[in-house]
Amino acid sequence: MMDLLEKLGLNLLLVAKVLLIVLGAFVLERIVRKLLRRMYVRSDQGYEDRTRYRFLRNATRFIMGMLATAGIIYSVPSFKHLAVTLFAGAGILVAILGLAAQSAFSNIISGIFIVSFKPFRVGDLIKVGTMENGVVEDITLRHTVIVTFENRRVIIPNAVISQETIVNSSIADEHTCEYIEVPVALESDLDKALELVRTECEAHPDCLDKRTPEELRKGMPKVMVRVVALGDTGLRLRAYVWASDPVTARMMHFDLNRSIKLLFDREGIEIPYPHRTIIIKHGTGRHGQSNIP
Repeated sequence: MMDLLEKLGLNLLLVAKVLLIVLGAFVLERIVRKLLRRMYVRSDQGYEDRTRYRFLRNATRFIMGMLATAGIIYSVPSFKHLAVTLFAGAGILVAILGLAAQSAFSNIISGIFIVSFKPFRVGDLIKVGTMENGVVEDITLRHTVIVTFENRRVIIPNAVISQETIVNSSIADEHTCEYIEVPVALESDLDKALELVRTECEAHPDCLDKRTPEELRKGMPKVMVRVVALGDTGLRLRAYVWASDPVTARMMHFDLNRSIKLLFDREGIEIPYPHRTIIIKHGTGRHGQSNIP
């Protein structure tokens, strides 16, 4: 009876230790997250501060979970003996686990490199490889979350994103030069078309004046419009229009497509479209007679 009570007491003690370890890890995680939150609120709350805060906040739970797991294994004798046996005697199993965890550790290291070297930050508008543009929403130990313009979340492992070419539209200067390209028929008045495109672009409320003092002294226009291609059926005009950020530039582009088309219709400027000339030959029958009456 005494042995049974002693075993029961030991089991209850082990359960209490496990519960205390789990509770301690949970409380410590909440404290660390609150401290990180307080430091973030007191900072400038720029892109870099937000990136560090998100990454450290996500890493806290993983680190505390690993520490709690190690504490439980160390506190419970049967778990401790099993862990020692596995890692000391089962070399093949350890090798398999190492290979399985290789990808996970690669993502963790890549995540640390991303936060350290800052090729992008939370809130930046980026393009990864051939993927569409999107805004970085979160950076975790394993992956990076990007929100596209369709409000879809793209989850990319950190190891994959570290190997891709990244186009960052926000890291230094968000001002964006948007190319507004308009086709014009060969028969149209070229000078008039150039002037109409320039005037319409300059009149848009989101168009910025990025001319230098030297360009202002020379009397250069706010928006430059050039003929960039000569085709078989028409010309291609390109206007260089500046906006405050990539998203505003994209919306401005859509607005100008519509307004320039309506303006060309009113001013008689033709936008070329494919023409086909069909030649019908009158065939003859076997005796030299026409098949067509």
